[in-house]
Amino acid sequence: MKKLHNYIIVLLSILSISGCADFLDTVPEGGTITEEQKGKAIESNPSLLAADVAAMYANMIEYVGVLGEGYHNDFGYAAACLYMDSNGADMTCANIGYNWFSPNSSYADREYSNMRTLFMWNLFYKQIASANIVLASVDPETDDPLLRAYIGQALAIRAFDYLNLAQLHQFTYVGHENEKCVPIVTENTTAEEASNNPRATVTKVYELIMDDLNKAIAALDGFTRKDKGYIDQAVAYGLRARANLIMNNWEAAASDADSALLLSGAIPYSLSQVSVPAFYDATDANVMWANIITENNDIVLTGIINMPSHLCSFYTDGYVGVGAWKKINKPLYDKINANDIRKQWWLNEDEESSLTKTSVYNQWRETASADGDFGAYLNVKFAADGGEDGLYVQTPAQDWFLMRAEEMIFIKAEGLAMSGSPTEAKTLLENFVNNNRMVKGTYTAPSDAAGLQEEIWYQRRIELWGEGFSFFDIMRLKKPVQRVVNNVTSFPDAWQFNIPAESPILLWLVPKSEIEANQGISEEDNNEKVDPPTVG
Repeated sequence: MKKLHNYIIVLLSILSISGCADFLDTVPEGGTITEEQKGKAIESNPSLLAADVAAMYANMIEYVGVLGEGYHNDFGYAAACLYMDSNGADMTCANIGYNWFSPNSSYADREYSNMRTLFMWNLFYKQIASANIVLASVDPETDDPLLRAYIGQALAIRAFDYLNLAQLHQFTYVGHENEKCVPIVTENTTAEEASNNPRATVTKVYELIMDDLNKAIAALDGFTRKDKGYIDQAVAYGLRARANLIMNNWEAAASDADSALLLSGAIPYSLSQVSVPAFYDATDANVMWANIITENNDIVLTGIINMPSHLCSFYTDGYVGVGAWKKINKPLYDKINANDIRKQWWLNEDEESSLTKTSVYNQWRETASADGDFGAYLNVKFAADGGEDGLYVQTPAQDWFLMRAEEMIFIKAEGLAMSGSPTEAKTLLENFVNNNRMVKGTYTAPSDAAGLQEEIWYQRRIELWGEGFSFFDIMRLKKPVQRVVNNVTSFPDAWQFNIPAESPILLWLVPKSEIEANQGISEEDNNEKVDPPTVG
């Protein structure tokens, strides 16, 4: 008998006994109320389910919420983004003990008993379980506006998680429709079914994703969220735009991205807004969805177990300050137009950027005096929350952006280009870059569909650097991981390797604990186990 100790089954057991907040499960005499009574309580007072809805989002910013104490790379979805960007070709960091993402850069994370493998699996299935709890607590045919909003958010969250899992554990949709992907668990899945739950095909997983998003968009019609930490209809459209892009539903991707922009009212950062360090405040007009981080969040109170500690060069009390500076790879940096303000998001060869001041340099140099990795190509993109002119501050409470207007513009442009409207796509892309990113001069985009798609990928690599998109773009576009270009690279010696497109090492493995717990997945059902790449 296999042990039932993974998140899928444990949380399904919770789901079977706890459809909503704990206080709904007991009556004053100490007895347990029925699911029917619980459902009636929620129907009469929908706000009773608010805690379970909030829990879905809390999973994304939880301190050691997956692996437990001692793992300083366990701080929610932002950590997952750093795992994935470290797998790619555009983010470098020193190969030192203070770099908690070194095994991701070396691909040592492709071991099925590795804790990082477990993190990437459990992070998303834990949130799926939270969404399923909400969905199991509400009549799907309810007419109550608040309950429908809860349903819509839960469906969209679940789609978001499966979209992540699918892209990690199998190659992109087109050409791999019948390959094994991940197990499907919904609010109707029992613990017994989950214990014998094979990997569904890519097609089946995307059918669930699209069905969830179609229903979410309908359920969220008219819903107004209290802040950008919650999903509304515009975000659901944005998630469906991502899914359609992956599936090469080009026209639908462009249409959904356009709907997301129109409904949200989001507009890209202006040239002046990105001429200083930014990307920390979810109230900015370009942000559509974000993890809202406050000074009281556990990941902030830890001081060092959070995104700024590992990514924001301005928070020098974190891991960056002791050597784990995140940098752009030189081949990508060299491609950026000198008149593009985004070239200033990283220090140049002389350790200069128009985004920072001498006082910042002096502060960094003092902190990093014993660190030989400080210097050129260091990112200054992500500002410190509350810091005057980007100066160092004590509290690492930056919001983490999950969706912004710029991404939707890129999706719309790619969708237009690939669905027969390259001229419209070219105009859209040129307008964005020329109006929002060029300090002087004129940017000209390619005119043909293939050239535009390649150019949009390049624009995404610059604009979305450090935000967790690079690995998924490599997988979606069937690109190699090319860290060394014409013998040029910023990667440490041990990680100076290139990986061919759709190489087996790119796929994450089903964790050992899931195989032990799930009789539907055998050792032979896992992705191929491949040794990490070597240099030479």
